[in-house]
Parts: sequence; structure tokens; C-alpha cells
Amino acid sequence: MAKRKVVITCAVTGAIHTPSMSPHLPVTPDEIAEAAIGAAEAGAAIVHLHARDPKTGKPDQSPEAFEPFLKVIKQRSNCVVNLTTGGAPTMGIDERLGPAAHFKPEVASLNMGSMNFGLYPMLDRFKTFQHDWEQPYLEGSRDRIFKNTFADIEHILTTCAENGTRFEVECYDIGHLYTLSHFADRGVIKPPFFVQSVFGILGGIGQHPEDVQHMKRTADRLFGDDYRWSVLGAGRNQMTIAAQAIALGGNVRVGLEDSLWIGPGRMAESNAQQVLKARQIIEGLGLDVATPDDAREILALKGGDRVNF
Repeated sequence: MAKRKVVITCAVTGAIHTPSMSPHLPVTPDEIAEAAIGAAEAGAAIVHLHARDPKTGKPDQSPEAFEPFLKVIKQRSNCVVNLTTGGAPTMGIDERLGPAAHFKPEVASLNMGSMNFGLYPMLDRFKTFQHDWEQPYLEGSRDRIFKNTFADIEHILTTCAENGTRFEVECYDIGHLYTLSHFADRGVIKPPFFVQSVFGILGGIGQHPEDVQHMKRTADRLFGDDYRWSVLGAGRNQMTIAAQAIALGGNVRVGLEDSLWIGPGRMAESNAQQVLKARQIIEGLGLDVATPDDAREILALKGGDRVNF
């Protein structure tokens, strides 16, 4: 019997952390490209990408901000490129959808519900900021809703489906699985579903092992063999949750979008460092790390030759 192959996704920069929090957070197009390629070389089959203003590090969801690093990654790596439609909670839906609609990637992320998205507790740990947008961005999350209505979700699903793009369906809570089930029942999204369970964002489900089990049990009941499960643990619980999910038959997402750390009090110096740690867990359990082409087969993707970059 062939060994199970585990898909590692690496989210290299995101829109949660700000540049002042870590000198290792990729900001410029060159840094994002190098981070993605490094992660792929370390074993990530999929790279999940956001863009930033190269001068201030502020999240930038214009297609023009993505173009410079997409071309470099495509030339230098066979990895699956996954473009965010989450952008940042401060952005409107059409702005967030722009890059995925334009570049037609193999995979795009999709948040399954409106939610509180609390970043403000980070202000207890990080006190000084290089850029004037950082502190208000974090503080503003106290009174900000990350809007993902049924209409928003359907708009993203139908726009991207026309391009053959499949989805990393980000589920921050149990209700998000039922929202996915609703769209699946209506035929708006087709299996296999790539369900990314997100643990530890303030406003979503917690990081207790019971939370991880509950998410898996519920998805099993709703989707049976029609889904592939992956997890990401925010912050210090990144690898603990990864290890639990791998043992339960899941896939994993790591990267500096989700955690700046590699161990207690130790900042990760690169995305590749986290990928290698996830790889150690996978191989330590006697499993194989999926290649990009393995991931394409597992997730029924259209192929890197059918993207618009």
C-alpha cells in the first residue's frame, strides 16, 4: 500500500503581521518571490500569496503588486500558486477579488464567513512601529468586521470557477463548514473541497485539541470522501496543531502569515524554516511530503500551464 502524501502549504507574508514585528517578514516583490521559492524548495507544494507595498509593508491587493513576484515564481518553481481573495479585512470585496480574477491561479483562498478578526492583542507584545499605518491597523481590529457575506462568497466562487480556479476554503469556525455545505448542496462549488481549518484567530475557533477534533469530525460528517483537510494554527500553536492534524490524516499550512515563530521565544528566520519543521513531523510519522504535481492530483487542479501569469 502506498504511503499517504501530505500537502504542505506555505503562506509567506499575509496581511496579519506588520513589518515592525519581524525583520524576516517578506515585504518587497523580490523578498516574497525568494520566500515562496525557498519554501517550495524546502517541500511546500503550494505557496499562498499576498502582496504588500514595498516601501511601507502595508497590504496591497492591486494586481500590479502581485505581477512582479508571480512571474519570477513561475519561472523558477513548479509549485502551485494560491492567491488570496481575503486580502485584508480593511478591503472591499472587488478589491480583494482582483488578483485571482485577473491571474486565474490554480487555487484561490476563500473565507467562509463574516467574523470579528481581532489583531489588537498584538499591541501588548509589540510597542514600537516603523510605519504610521501599523498601530491603527491593529487597534482598528477591535471594532472591525471581516465581511464575507453569502453574496460575497458566491461572487468569488462564480467569478473564479469560470477560470477553472479551485479554492482553499478557509473555515475559522464550525458554522463555516455548514456554509460550505450550503454552497456545495447548491452546486456552486464542486468537490473535492480543500478545507483549510484555521485555529486561534481571536473571533474564530480556539486551539484546543478538542477544537481540532471537532472541526475534523464535523467536516467528515458533512463531506465524507469529498474533501481534503488541512489545518493552520495561528501563532505559537502552529506546529502542535500541525502534528495533531497530520496524525489525524490531514495536510498542513505553515508560513510567516500564520506565525512568526519557530519555537518558544525564537523567531523564524524564513518561511522555509517552518516548512522544514513541518516536513520533519510528516516524515517522522512515516509519511511522504506531496510534490506540487501530487498536490495537483490530490486537489484536482487545472495545472500550472493554464494560469494567466
